[in-house]
Parts: sequence; C-alpha cells; structure tokens
Amino acid sequence: MDTLGWREWGALPELGISAIKMKVDTGARTSCLHAFRLEPFNKQGEEWLRIWLHPEQHSDRELVCEAKIHDQREVTDSGGHTEMRYVILTRLHVGNFDAPVELTLTNRDTMKFRMLLGRQAMRGHFVVDPDKSYLLGQPGATA
Repeated sequence: MDTLGWREWGALPELGISAIKMKVDTGARTSCLHAFRLEPFNKQGEEWLRIWLHPEQHSDRELVCEAKIHDQREVTDSGGHTEMRYVILTRLHVGNFDAPVELTLTNRDTMKFRMLLGRQAMRGHFVVDPDKSYLLGQPGATA
C-alpha cells in the first residue's frame, strides 16, 4: 500500500490532464474535480458532458473535455451547503495506482486545489501521512 502526503500529483488521461495537483481529503467521501462550465449533450443515445476547466492553480488556461455521465447526486460540501452534482467515472493515475474513480464536478475557482482526492478512491490502496507532500512524484516524471 502506497503512502500519500496531504497533497499529491495525479493525472486524468481520459480527460487529457497529464498533471493536476490534488488535495488528499479524508473528510470527503467522493473525489471532486473543478469545472467552471458544464454542458450536457447526447452522444449515440447516451448522456455525456462537455466540461470546461482550469487544470492549473493560478492560471486561466482552459481545457475542454468530454465524459459520459455516470450519475447525479446531492453532495454536501465542507461548509454544509448541498448541491446536485454530475458524477463521471474516469481513470486516475497517481504513483503506481491507475484505475477508474468517481469524480463529482463543481466550480472550485475560489479553492486552492483543482481536485480533491476522496476516501472512495483511496480505500484499500493508500494510507495518508499528513506531514508529507508529493510523496509519489509527478506523473510522467522519471525518478
């Protein structure tokens, strides 16, 4: 089982994101990705989303990607506010881990991290050392 720090680098290759800083959040059940605009559409009879996001902190660089809608659920944030969010299922690569994870989508423009890594994605794969950062390196970087 790999050890994560309180923040780590990950990649979401199916969304075209080769590197994204994630806050490791054991208080969050489901992982969450920043999206400032969402546009549902139909693709071959299935419900999909066009997703606009800023993958880097402190940058206005936009990325537009598409993903099949996996679900819609009510999510309560750390401030106690509840909102209905789209959920997608996409591959996450962090360290030696490379598997599909559920991501809820919401606007995180005011937050420091563009992605939260929640308990569901970590369970059975990682332990967390809250005193450390970036223990597993940046995706694509050689050691």
